Amino acid sequence: MLQNQDRFLGAHQSISGGIHKSILRAVEIKSNALQIFTKNSNRWKGKELNESNIKEFFKLKEKFKFEKIIAHAPYLVNLASPNSEIIKKSTESLIEDINNCLKLKINYLVLHPGSHKGEGEEKGIANISKNLDNILKIFKKENFYILLETTAGQGNSIGHRLEHLQKIREKMKYKEKIGYCLDTCHLFAAGYDFRTEQSYSYLKYQLSTILGIDNIYAIHVNDSKKDLGSRIDRHEHIGKGFIGKEGFRFFLNDKDFFNIPFILETPKENNMDQKNLKILRELIAENFEL
Repeated sequence: MLQNQDRFLGAHQSISGGIHKSILRAVEIKSNALQIFTKNSNRWKGKELNESNIKEFFKLKEKFKFEKIIAHAPYLVNLASPNSEIIKKSTESLIEDINNCLKLKINYLVLHPGSHKGEGEEKGIANISKNLDNILKIFKKENFYILLETTAGQGNSIGHRLEHLQKIREKMKYKEKIGYCLDTCHLFAAGYDFRTEQSYSYLKYQLSTILGIDNIYAIHVNDSKKDLGSRIDRHEHIGKGFIGKEGFRFFLNDKDFFNIPFILETPKENNMDQKNLKILRELIAENFEL
């Protein structure tokens, strides 16, 4: 029998002031999981990580027993692009991120699959698969994985259908280096409902048959400012959006997701991370059997 405090709940935290500060921010909100950017998310190239900050990062990680730390790739990266210059910059940026992750002993990097820019989903998926293979062959011996994130479906983005993510992985040589990150806001905006036991069961069936439950390594927990199927990516605080507080209960109490981190990516004002985490904890059954 496991207690609800054993779950891995956290939020994306800033690395401003040094990479180690992210752990202190995570501790401040009483979380036990963490997501970070390893560099400025709006630039192709970042500053080299400071060695003393890395050492402090490891000291704090050990002190506060942070088992679940994942990273997120910059939003500029677009491996689906038909533009060779964008592919070059995206590849170099992602390689830099992976090297940063290895220095920090972070095993998972979340990646938005990209936008096909009008070239069509099939071409976009083929580009992503090829470009990921070119990157991951460099790291084929490392204990490291790219987590493709579900997307809301804005514009020409790839990933708003589970089949997109499955096809990317299936086409790859280094498919064993690919996992998935679910985002509740993105799934909902893309048209996947999970607010009732019946709708959650159907989504779980789709996740199982298309992606494989064992390939899901993280879940972003965000409510949605827009309604089901809007294909608009707008995160909202837990219980304040169209998903609603109860819509998160099924994910949080699903034994298949017990060992993975649930990460908030909601606005930071007024200490809302701590308030959102409190709501999530209240939704987890006091005791549950695995």
